[in-house]
Amino acid sequence: MADLAFLGLGTMGFPMAGHLVRAGHKVTVWNRTTSVAQKWKNTHEGTVVTEPYEAIKNAQIVFACLGDDPDVREVAEPLFAVMSDDAIFVDHTTTSAALALEMGEKAAKHGVSFIDAPVSGGQAGAENGQLSIMCGADDRSFKTALPIMNCYAKSVKHMGDIGSGQLTKMVNQICIAGVVQGLSEGLNFARSAGLDPIKVVEAIGQGAAQSWQMDNRHQTMAKGEFEFGFAVDWMRKDLRVTLEEAKTNGAKLPVTKIVDSYYSKIQEIGGGRWDTSSLIKLLGKD
Repeated sequence: MADLAFLGLGTMGFPMAGHLVRAGHKVTVWNRTTSVAQKWKNTHEGTVVTEPYEAIKNAQIVFACLGDDPDVREVAEPLFAVMSDDAIFVDHTTTSAALALEMGEKAAKHGVSFIDAPVSGGQAGAENGQLSIMCGADDRSFKTALPIMNCYAKSVKHMGDIGSGQLTKMVNQICIAGVVQGLSEGLNFARSAGLDPIKVVEAIGQGAAQSWQMDNRHQTMAKGEFEFGFAVDWMRKDLRVTLEEAKTNGAKLPVTKIVDSYYSKIQEIGGGRWDTSSLIKLLGKD
């Protein structure tokens, strides 16, 4: 069992930190909103602190699940100098690959290993311990952190050096964007043609059209229910860093650009906190 710290108890971090406690680890948590941290403590047998540096003083591995590049810089960077020798910082935040490289270099100056380890699977995946994690790290750090990440994951893959995890997550978001738009158009077409969208999915859902989005979102999309899951605001953040990276590596992302513009329209009509499946809202009546 290990001494661990977890920074950031949002939709994903809250249950992830809980899985570490249930696995028998000693876990100290920090969150900007102290009421959320207290709620976590009321549910789990961990320790809550009010400052990040208090959480990481004796931690062998520090996990973070924050918001965006600036949040990681603000919270993580000052901690490297006071982390234990040979400690590991695992960042589950979805960020730019450039940020991961920057943090990796700064951590190394203080003898700290850095792993960029964005996750996929949404709130349900975090709660059920069924996340997919894609990691950029050196071999030793990855092998050390792997059994602990397995506490809340169904798949943990080592993708290469630091930054590789974030690049892989970008591929994930590119694929999701196209699939959700296709599913939205398919369900809308079915409705417009006078078909029952649910029955249509029952007919095609075991064939080539099958996807995680279809399995888990078609019923709520058909009902016009979007008050759960991965928010549009976060998806736009992810697509922003993806499109910026594409400018650097020369990848052409025509569909991703279009879907990103559709998500901006969802934000304009007040749907920033809706689930990403809300793309169907732009195609007609709910």
